[in-house]
Amino acid sequence: MNREQAIERLKQHAFVYGENDPEGEAAAADGFLGMLRPFRGTLNEDHFHELMRILDVLADDLERESLDRSVVSAFWSLCQYARAWAIEPDGMLRSNGLISDEQLQRMAQWIDMLSYAVMVLLEGGGREDAFWTYNEYRNEQRRIADSHQA
Repeated sequence: MNREQAIERLKQHAFVYGENDPEGEAAAADGFLGMLRPFRGTLNEDHFHELMRILDVLADDLERESLDRSVVSAFWSLCQYARAWAIEPDGMLRSNGLISDEQLQRMAQWIDMLSYAVMVLLEGGGREDAFWTYNEYRNEQRRIADSHQA
């Protein structure tokens, strides 16, 4: 994935698309925020992993002195809306009893990892620190999968 593709996918995941753009609207509906509104009862972990790949592609951009505001805004929107809709007690998913405790915990974990990585990159902390928590998460997921196969 190149920079332009990463920005396009990021904006789709964040529900940012042009007016009269049915293609963008359809892609957004199948993105990270799209899986929450309307909520269909499942969280798609592939969306989270794609966001982290997008962040990796855009990492150098986020460490620069001059930033693309649309990129920062898209990451901020993703975290803010996901928290508001899925995690907050009065958000639409929790207040309507649509999200399970396990899903709530997973979503909170994903948002924490994403927002932490963005913060570290904006502070100039480098990829290694930015993605450390995410890499640990992936290693733990592999250990769990391996233990179920044994």
